[in-house]
Amino acid sequence: MTILVVSGTGTEIGKTVVTAAVAAAARGRRVAVLKPAQTGLAPGEPGDAAEVARLAGGQVTAVELARFPEPLAPATAARRAGLPPVRPSEVAEAAEKLAAEHDLVLVEGAGGLLVRFDDDGGTLADAARLLSAPVLVVAPAGLGTLNATALTAEALRNRGLGCRGVVIGSMPGEPDLASRCNVEDLPVAAGAPLLGAVPAGAGSLTAADFATRSASWLAPELGGTWAPPRY
Repeated sequence: MTILVVSGTGTEIGKTVVTAAVAAAARGRRVAVLKPAQTGLAPGEPGDAAEVARLAGGQVTAVELARFPEPLAPATAARRAGLPPVRPSEVAEAAEKLAAEHDLVLVEGAGGLLVRFDDDGGTLADAARLLSAPVLVVAPAGLGTLNATALTAEALRNRGLGCRGVVIGSMPGEPDLASRCNVEDLPVAAGAPLLGAVPAGAGSLTAADFATRSASWLAPELGGTWAPPRY
Protein backbone atom coordinates (compact mmCIF):
# COMPACT_ATOMS: atom_id res chain seq x y z
CA MET A 1 0.00 0.00 0.00
CA THR A 2 1.78 3.11 -1.27
CA ILE A 3 -1.17 5.49 -1.67
CA LEU A 4 -4.14 5.59 0.71
CA VAL A 5 -7.06 7.96 0.20
CA VAL A 6 -8.71 9.17 3.41
CA SER A 7 -12.33 10.26 3.13
CA GLY A 8 -14.93 11.15 5.72
CA THR A 9 -18.63 10.40 5.71
CA GLY A 10 -19.02 14.15 6.23
CA THR A 11 -17.12 17.14 7.54
CA GLU A 12 -15.70 17.91 11.00
CA ILE A 13 -15.57 14.28 12.09
CA GLY A 14 -11.85 13.84 12.79
CA LYS A 15 -10.50 13.06 9.34
CA THR A 16 -7.34 15.13 9.76
CA VAL A 17 -6.54 13.62 13.16
CA VAL A 18 -7.05 10.10 11.79
CA THR A 19 -4.75 10.92 8.87
CA ALA A 20 -2.15 12.13 11.36
CA ALA A 21 -2.52 8.95 13.41
CA VAL A 22 -1.94 6.78 10.33
CA ALA A 23 1.11 8.87 9.46
CA ALA A 24 2.48 8.63 13.02
CA ALA A 25 1.93 4.87 13.15
CA ALA A 26 3.98 4.42 9.96
CA ARG A 27 7.21 4.67 11.94
CA GLY A 28 10.38 4.24 9.95
CA ARG A 29 8.63 4.91 6.65
CA ARG A 30 8.82 7.99 4.46
CA VAL A 31 5.34 9.53 4.64
CA ALA A 32 3.71 12.33 2.67
CA VAL A 33 0.26 13.84 3.17
CA LEU A 34 -1.49 15.48 0.23
CA LYS A 35 -4.41 17.87 0.74
CA PRO A 36 -5.89 18.56 -2.70
CA ALA A 37 -8.10 21.48 -1.68
CA GLN A 38 -7.98 23.40 1.58
CA THR A 39 -10.98 25.64 2.14
CA GLY A 40 -11.89 28.16 4.82
CA LEU A 41 -8.41 29.47 5.55
CA ALA A 42 -6.53 32.61 4.60
CA PRO A 43 -3.03 32.50 3.11
CA GLY A 44 -0.41 31.76 5.73
CA GLU A 45 -2.74 29.97 8.16
CA PRO A 46 -1.74 26.37 8.89
CA GLY A 47 -3.97 23.94 7.01
CA ASP A 48 -4.86 20.29 7.43
CA ALA A 49 -1.69 18.98 5.79
CA ALA A 50 0.46 21.08 8.12
CA GLU A 51 -1.56 19.86 11.10
CA VAL A 52 -0.98 16.24 10.09
CA ALA A 53 2.76 16.91 9.88
CA ARG A 54 2.74 18.66 13.27
CA LEU A 55 0.87 15.90 15.08
CA ALA A 56 2.66 13.00 13.40
CA GLY A 57 6.10 14.43 14.08
CA GLY A 58 9.18 13.22 12.27
CA GLN A 59 9.75 14.03 8.64
CA VAL A 60 6.27 14.07 7.12
CA THR A 61 6.07 15.85 3.78
CA ALA A 62 3.00 18.11 3.69
CA VAL A 63 1.63 19.23 0.32
CA GLU A 64 -1.41 21.41 -0.37
CA LEU A 65 -2.47 21.83 -3.99
CA ALA A 66 -4.91 24.72 -3.66
CA ARG A 67 -6.44 26.98 -1.03
CA PHE A 68 -9.73 28.83 -1.13
CA PRO A 69 -10.73 31.30 1.60
CA GLU A 70 -14.39 30.46 2.15
CA PRO A 71 -15.41 27.33 4.13
CA LEU A 72 -17.36 25.73 1.30
CA ALA A 73 -17.15 22.72 -0.97
CA PRO A 74 -13.98 23.04 -3.09
CA ALA A 75 -15.81 23.61 -6.39
CA THR A 76 -18.01 26.31 -4.87
CA ALA A 77 -15.14 27.93 -3.00
CA ALA A 78 -12.97 28.03 -6.12
CA ARG A 79 -15.76 29.49 -8.24
CA ARG A 80 -16.57 32.21 -5.70
CA ALA A 81 -12.90 33.10 -5.32
CA GLY A 82 -12.39 33.32 -9.06
CA LEU A 83 -9.65 30.72 -8.85
CA PRO A 84 -9.08 27.57 -10.92
CA PRO A 85 -10.39 24.42 -9.24
CA VAL A 86 -8.40 21.32 -8.44
CA ARG A 87 -9.22 18.48 -10.80
CA PRO A 88 -8.98 14.75 -10.00
CA SER A 89 -6.28 14.30 -12.63
CA GLU A 90 -4.14 16.90 -10.85
CA VAL A 91 -4.65 15.12 -7.54
CA ALA A 92 -3.64 11.80 -9.06
CA GLU A 93 -0.57 13.29 -10.72
CA ALA A 94 0.60 14.93 -7.48
CA ALA A 95 0.05 11.73 -5.48
CA GLU A 96 1.98 9.64 -7.99
CA LYS A 97 4.92 12.06 -7.88
CA LEU A 98 4.98 11.87 -4.08
CA ALA A 99 4.73 8.07 -4.20
CA ALA A 100 7.92 7.95 -6.25
CA GLU A 101 9.82 9.40 -3.30
CA HIS A 102 7.83 8.16 -0.28
CA ASP A 103 6.77 4.82 1.16
CA LEU A 104 3.27 6.01 2.02
CA VAL A 105 1.18 8.85 0.59
CA LEU A 106 -2.01 9.85 2.41
CA VAL A 107 -4.48 11.81 0.30
CA GLU A 108 -6.91 13.60 2.61
CA GLY A 109 -10.16 14.69 1.03
CA ALA A 110 -12.45 17.58 1.88
CA GLY A 111 -15.66 16.52 3.59
CA GLY A 112 -17.24 13.43 2.07
CA LEU A 113 -16.35 11.19 -0.83
CA LEU A 114 -18.54 12.85 -3.45
CA VAL A 115 -17.97 16.52 -2.61
CA ARG A 116 -17.24 18.29 -5.90
CA PHE A 117 -13.74 19.50 -6.62
CA ASP A 118 -14.73 21.21 -9.88
CA ASP A 119 -17.82 22.22 -11.83
CA ASP A 120 -17.49 19.15 -14.07
CA GLY A 121 -18.39 16.99 -11.09
CA GLY A 122 -14.91 15.66 -10.31
CA THR A 123 -14.61 14.18 -6.82
CA LEU A 124 -12.18 12.48 -4.48
CA ALA A 125 -13.63 9.18 -5.67
CA ASP A 126 -12.49 10.04 -9.21
CA ALA A 127 -8.97 10.72 -7.95
CA ALA A 128 -8.96 7.40 -6.09
CA ARG A 129 -10.08 5.62 -9.27
CA LEU A 130 -7.32 7.22 -11.31
CA LEU A 131 -4.82 6.11 -8.68
CA SER A 132 -6.34 2.63 -8.21
CA ALA A 133 -5.96 3.44 -4.51
CA PRO A 134 -7.96 2.05 -1.58
CA VAL A 135 -10.08 4.41 0.52
CA LEU A 136 -10.05 4.61 4.31
CA VAL A 137 -13.40 5.90 5.59
CA VAL A 138 -13.52 8.08 8.71
CA ALA A 139 -16.89 8.04 10.45
CA PRO A 140 -18.46 9.56 13.57
CA ALA A 141 -19.13 7.35 16.56
CA GLY A 142 -22.76 8.05 17.35
CA LEU A 143 -26.31 7.93 16.09
CA GLY A 144 -26.65 8.39 12.32
CA THR A 145 -23.23 7.10 11.40
CA LEU A 146 -24.41 3.73 10.11
CA ASN A 147 -26.47 5.21 7.28
CA ALA A 148 -23.74 7.66 6.23
CA THR A 149 -21.12 4.91 6.33
CA ALA A 150 -23.29 2.51 4.34
CA LEU A 151 -23.91 5.17 1.69
CA THR A 152 -20.19 5.93 1.40
CA ALA A 153 -19.35 2.23 1.12
CA GLU A 154 -22.03 1.76 -1.53
CA ALA A 155 -20.63 4.67 -3.54
CA LEU A 156 -17.19 3.07 -3.38
CA ARG A 157 -18.46 -0.31 -4.54
CA ASN A 158 -20.46 1.24 -7.38
CA ARG A 159 -17.25 2.83 -8.64
CA GLY A 160 -15.17 -0.30 -8.30
CA LEU A 161 -13.14 1.20 -5.44
CA GLY A 162 -11.85 -0.74 -2.48
CA CYS A 163 -12.72 0.25 1.08
CA ARG A 164 -9.63 -0.32 3.24
CA GLY A 165 -11.77 -0.09 6.36
CA VAL A 166 -13.40 2.36 8.75
CA VAL A 167 -11.92 4.39 11.60
CA ILE A 168 -14.02 6.21 14.17
CA GLY A 169 -12.75 9.78 14.06
CA SER A 170 -13.66 10.95 17.56
CA MET A 171 -14.64 8.34 20.14
CA PRO A 172 -16.07 9.79 23.36
CA GLY A 173 -14.34 8.89 26.60
CA GLU A 174 -17.69 7.68 27.90
CA PRO A 175 -19.52 6.47 24.78
CA ASP A 176 -23.31 6.40 24.80
CA LEU A 177 -25.35 3.35 23.85
CA ALA A 178 -25.35 4.12 20.13
CA SER A 179 -21.57 4.65 20.06
CA ARG A 180 -20.97 1.38 21.87
CA CYS A 181 -23.27 -0.57 19.57
CA ASN A 182 -21.72 1.05 16.49
CA VAL A 183 -18.36 -0.53 17.26
CA GLU A 184 -19.98 -3.81 16.27
CA ASP A 185 -22.35 -2.46 13.62
CA LEU A 186 -20.03 -0.19 11.61
CA PRO A 187 -18.15 -3.06 9.91
CA VAL A 188 -21.50 -4.51 8.83
CA ALA A 189 -22.66 -1.17 7.43
CA ALA A 190 -19.38 -0.66 5.58
CA GLY A 191 -18.78 -4.22 4.47
CA ALA A 192 -15.23 -3.60 5.64
CA PRO A 193 -13.35 -3.93 8.94
CA LEU A 194 -13.30 -1.39 11.73
CA LEU A 195 -9.63 -0.41 11.88
CA GLY A 196 -9.51 1.93 14.84
CA ALA A 197 -11.08 4.55 17.06
CA VAL A 198 -9.30 7.81 17.76
CA PRO A 199 -10.30 9.31 21.11
CA ALA A 200 -12.06 12.65 21.23
CA GLY A 201 -9.61 15.46 21.87
CA ALA A 202 -6.60 13.61 20.44
CA GLY A 203 -5.81 16.58 18.23
CA SER A 204 -5.07 18.71 21.28
CA LEU A 205 -2.25 16.43 22.44
CA THR A 206 1.35 17.48 22.09
CA ALA A 207 3.09 16.02 19.07
CA ALA A 208 5.20 13.79 21.32
CA ASP A 209 2.16 12.35 23.14
CA PHE A 210 0.24 11.97 19.90
CA ALA A 211 3.06 10.06 18.22
CA THR A 212 3.49 7.82 21.27
CA ARG A 213 -0.19 6.98 21.61
CA SER A 214 -1.30 6.83 17.97
CA ALA A 215 -0.54 3.14 17.50
CA SER A 216 -2.96 2.25 20.30
CA TRP A 217 -5.81 3.83 18.32
CA LEU A 218 -5.28 1.89 15.09
CA ALA A 219 -5.56 -1.79 14.17
CA PRO A 220 -2.50 -3.80 13.06
CA GLU A 221 -3.54 -3.35 9.42
CA LEU A 222 -2.71 0.34 9.86
CA GLY A 223 0.44 -0.22 11.89
CA GLY A 224 -1.12 -0.17 15.35
CA THR A 225 -2.19 -2.43 18.19
CA TRP A 226 -5.88 -1.53 18.61
CA ALA A 227 -8.59 -4.16 18.85
CA PRO A 228 -12.35 -3.48 19.04
CA PRO A 229 -13.47 -3.28 22.68
CA ARG A 230 -16.33 -5.40 23.95
CA TYR A 231 -18.93 -3.34 25.76
